[in-house]
Amino acid sequence: MGRPGVAGQGRDRFGLTGASHAFDPRIVAIRPDLADVAVAGTHFAPHYAAPMMMSGVLPAAVMRGSPSLAAEQTSELLFGEGFALLDLTGGWAWGYCLADHYVGYLAAEALGAPIAPTHRVAMIEAMLHSAPDAASGGPAVLPRGALVMGEAEGEWLKTAHGYLPLAALVEVGRAQDDPAAIAEDMAGTPYLWGGRTAKGIDCSGLVQLAWGSAGVRLPRDSDLQLAALGADKDVAPADLARGDLVFFPGHVGIMADPDHIIHASRRWMEVKTEPLADVVARFAEEGHEPPVSGMKRLR
Repeated sequence: MGRPGVAGQGRDRFGLTGASHAFDPRIVAIRPDLADVAVAGTHFAPHYAAPMMMSGVLPAAVMRGSPSLAAEQTSELLFGEGFALLDLTGGWAWGYCLADHYVGYLAAEALGAPIAPTHRVAMIEAMLHSAPDAASGGPAVLPRGALVMGEAEGEWLKTAHGYLPLAALVEVGRAQDDPAAIAEDMAGTPYLWGGRTAKGIDCSGLVQLAWGSAGVRLPRDSDLQLAALGADKDVAPADLARGDLVFFPGHVGIMADPDHIIHASRRWMEVKTEPLADVVARFAEEGHEPPVSGMKRLR
């Protein structure tokens, strides 16, 4: 079994039988020097490591494409989400988020011991209080989708980090009914490439958050979401309904009703509801085909 952060030690070696397969580095943990032991036998690497399971301990930790503060943000690890740690070097942790298998680097201080979550934050944000009292201050504000572990005490959930109002939570495994309502709640949220919270979010992050709250786990990026779901070519624009997903090249949104789409828009730099026809027209002006083949009904 590999030990994260100890280069060349404690890692078993495996033989590769047959040809090495192509892979998507966003969701397959392979570096030139190291790979997840799960891919041994199908992908070559000088060394393989078995992941150490951790959980996020910051409200939202930035994930990056390389171990540098100057590197592009690719996603975020939310409080309580599981993280498979494969390497720990120079204050940077490398591995993948268990929720969507998205691979990246984040600050080592963002990780702690794994938890068995009991509840999920269901409001846009929830204050973590120092005492079971609405007047008490708190050490942090947790974003929607954050996972916590605790025991109910009256109207509060007592956790190792403080108290959360049960009114702001749902039990893990309990789905919220309307993903479009989740997306609408995020209206006005700034657009942030790689973002997944009310502090900033991108188009696929919004879809992932909304449908995740409804009990449907989706990949991180829009093309991965479309590949996982497949395109429902039989859904005509006139037949779209609330909650349906519409995919464009490099973009995705959720239908608020048959004519309007909710999306995190780079044009408007915020989460916005606007006529689907306007979005289709803008993509057409850029030379893209209408997104009919990218429409997906999840019901």
